[in-house]
Amino acid sequence: MYEPVRAPSPSRSVHSTTAADASSDFPHRSREEELEIQLAGHLAALLTVTDELRDLTPSADLDTAAERLAAQVARLRGGHSPLRAEPGAPRDSAALHRRAHVLAGRALVVAASRADTTAAILAAERMDAHAAAGAAEPKELSSTA
Repeated sequence: MYEPVRAPSPSRSVHSTTAADASSDFPHRSREEELEIQLAGHLAALLTVTDELRDLTPSADLDTAAERLAAQVARLRGGHSPLRAEPGAPRDSAALHRRAHVLAGRALVVAASRADTTAAILAAERMDAHAAAGAAEPKELSSTA
């Protein structure tokens, strides 16, 4: 049977620190705090892509989505407004819709795991919108000759 060690190991110094001792030297975040940070990051990235899409093809739907995303990011970041994308070089809107769809999916997963219904509904709506917009984009056929 197993018998516990009664004397300290000679290979271990009295002054050595263990992982448990070292871990108390820096602050820890709870799982909920980590998920909140992740969700804010995903929604902020989605907001950036949404702003880029608004620059390419302005629409009321994208304006509303951007406002809602900014409000959720601010809520998750304790009232701090997110940075917004500046108009830049023209980009491929189909690629932006695909990127936005992926980001919305990531946000949905994190929102669901932290039971944030408001953010989950918003992320699901954005996934649907970007999937529909991506399907409506004209496809370029490749020629095989």
